[in-house]
Amino acid sequence: MKLYMHPISTTSRPVRLFIAEHRIPVEEEQVDIMTGAQYKPPYSDINPNCMVPMLEDDGLRLTESSAILKYLADKVGSPAYPKDLKQRARVNEAMDWINTNFYRDFGYGLCYPQLFPNLKRRSDEAQAATLEMGKEHSKRWLKVLNDHWIGPDKNYLIGDQVTIADYFGACLVSIGEIIKVDFSAYPNIRRWLDNMAKLPAWPKVNEAFYGLVGAVKEQPFVTIA
Repeated sequence: MKLYMHPISTTSRPVRLFIAEHRIPVEEEQVDIMTGAQYKPPYSDINPNCMVPMLEDDGLRLTESSAILKYLADKVGSPAYPKDLKQRARVNEAMDWINTNFYRDFGYGLCYPQLFPNLKRRSDEAQAATLEMGKEHSKRWLKVLNDHWIGPDKNYLIGDQVTIADYFGACLVSIGEIIKVDFSAYPNIRRWLDNMAKLPAWPKVNEAFYGLVGAVKEQPFVTIA
């Protein structure tokens, strides 16, 4: 198997974390998304989405982080993707909720317009309006995540056992650390993120991510305090 990825990519990190935790033999090829290599051949020829990650396995190409996690979990028989129909449905539900509701507003409405020039709005007024809306929507989703998905009695999204929804969700939620989101206002999220950070592979897989956090620590951001 071969994984095309970048270590700082939000959606590459969950897949790399799962692979590392399960010691799956996978060759990694870094696509330099910081210089736009994803938009150029040879990568653009094999992935017209021009995004990472992408997994190749014996003629199969998968281009979505969520789908890659499910495939790998089934391939290695990981308990992180339960076989029980109802438990699996809950995992799928959590992953879809994070990817469609939460990530849309938190990632693309609040974090990324402040981090990536190509996602910044054309005028200061449009940028401010985008961030204001992204912030308000994100606060709503963070409350749902804190109160409903995790709650005071669970260690992870689905219960007391880590699932691929946690691999996926924790990496997406943790991008808030870049813009200095204060997760202490959401104690169940903070506890959950701390639990995920205890995974043995977390520090190594997220080394480049924390490098970015440190590199922009003096930069002002619109954030959630």
